[in-house]
Amino acid sequence: MTTNVTAYAAPAAKAPLERTTVPRRAVGEHDVLIEIKYAGICHSDIHQARDGWGEGIFPMVPGHEIAGIVTETGSAVTKHAVGDRVGVGCFVDSCRECQYCRQGLQQYCERGMTATYNGRDKAGDPTYGGYSSHIVVDEDYTLRIPEGISLDVAAPLLCAGITLYSPLAHWKAGPGKKVAVVGLGGLGHMGVKIAHAMGAEVTVLSQSLRKQEDGRRLGADHYYATSDPATFEELAGSFDLIVSTVSAPLDFDAYLSLLKTDGALVNVGAPEDQVKLNLFSLIGGRRTLAGSAIGGIPETQEMLDFCAEHGLGAEIELIRADQINEAYERVVDSDVRYRFVIDAATL
Repeated sequence: MTTNVTAYAAPAAKAPLERTTVPRRAVGEHDVLIEIKYAGICHSDIHQARDGWGEGIFPMVPGHEIAGIVTETGSAVTKHAVGDRVGVGCFVDSCRECQYCRQGLQQYCERGMTATYNGRDKAGDPTYGGYSSHIVVDEDYTLRIPEGISLDVAAPLLCAGITLYSPLAHWKAGPGKKVAVVGLGGLGHMGVKIAHAMGAEVTVLSQSLRKQEDGRRLGADHYYATSDPATFEELAGSFDLIVSTVSAPLDFDAYLSLLKTDGALVNVGAPEDQVKLNLFSLIGGRRTLAGSAIGGIPETQEMLDFCAEHGLGAEIELIRADQINEAYERVVDSDVRYRFVIDAATL
């Protein structure tokens, strides 16, 4: 039997979010019921609630940075117990059978992962995300949050943390590697923290020097303003890896010129507009232009354990549920340092 739970939802594209109720399925034998404590606000929530990435499913309850406590388990659950601290990220299911699911790369499921919100489950019902009091999730898609991280700063790790950890790990950021992070926002600030903890030499490339003090505090060794043309002359051929977190189109030819031969520019930010590229920017230095999408379940758990080991959490501004619409406008204006997190007790 389904249960209605309190949530904040966008009733239509571009409409303000409002308090409502949404259905949650009954707890199945492999499910856990999670009382949500905190939910992060990701820029992708805004893109989807405003139809920026295509037509959405409404009413829409955003939120895929979820941290909470297990309050009920199904009869066959073995991975989690009542009282456990758990998290839920960007997806809640996948086909489980394709080559990528079998490798633990569920984010690249050949049949498409089931998004935590703005998606449809295998029964065809809409999924509703973390701006709500409770959620029911299969145990295999529920993460363990280590004791070393408080739940409020852990919530954004379920998207922002893994989105940066995955490419940094895949392209082997570490001692002896020069890594640049483009943009010091909700994603970028976690990239700086994680790359620094991995042992890389970290540079922030931001539009201005306004956040330079923050960048240094978070672990950046260097900080440059991309609005200054001299930056691209001074840093030409400098980096092994550049991770772009911005959701606006870049001058890719300019940024690719900052890579060493065999360097990679990896995009985790997703602009709504198309981008342009001169292929000679790649050919000249055997450079790579790539993308990366979150991480699979095993890697997301690895990231949470890594963050706990190194004392890493997101820099957050905790808000009430009735401040969500204001927070959306502030995210668009880049007026947050560095992640809004909703206190679910205020729903």
